[in-house]
Amino acid sequence: MKREHNPRITRGGRKGSPVHSAATRQKLVDSAGPIFAEKGYYSATVREICKQAGANVAAVNYHFKDKLGLYEEVLVQCKRATHVAQVFAALDQTGSPEDILRDVIRARVQGLRKNAMPNWQLRIFAHELADPSPALSRLINRVSRPIYDRLLELIGKIIGMPARHTKTRLCAHSVMGQILFYVFAGPVLERFSPDMKLTDEMLEQIANHIADFSLAYLREMGRNAKKNAR
Repeated sequence: MKREHNPRITRGGRKGSPVHSAATRQKLVDSAGPIFAEKGYYSATVREICKQAGANVAAVNYHFKDKLGLYEEVLVQCKRATHVAQVFAALDQTGSPEDILRDVIRARVQGLRKNAMPNWQLRIFAHELADPSPALSRLINRVSRPIYDRLLELIGKIIGMPARHTKTRLCAHSVMGQILFYVFAGPVLERFSPDMKLTDEMLEQIANHIADFSLAYLREMGRNAKKNAR
């Protein structure tokens, strides 16, 4: 007897099956994060991730194509926890370059709020720094580079230099470095100075300090650039 075609059957299983569902997709991401954080991209296996998620191994291929695709999605969701959307919103504002830069710094620092980024997400980024995966370049091009390019343009306007000038890049790196210091050194700082826990009030102070500190130098550079242009 000829079997009738059933339109509900799709690649990876029937529609509504665990392989096909959005819930399974998110469960795979949620399960993969801590495993990648513990073992790194290269040592973590699809099998153990699926076992943790209660999913069939085929679900990874269906939703992400392969382990790299799953890992990229984990990295993207980690980046979202760093207030990427808020940073873009700050960059899209109208106003003086100084005010926009201040808001960009504030938006990024707010990503350090307690529970905004679980500890395992920080460990994933630590793995990437020590042993970069193929996903790192893709994440940079997809998320980080657009922010970096916009930051260069913003700082270039403040100091009166082209966005791609070496000095502009160095200034941008200095601003970014101050923020990243608190990203990775927060737990250590709390042991040095218990009164500097990253509370909402302290994060606001940190954001204002980084902005004030950076803008004092950038404005001076801008004044010197105008003098030299005369």
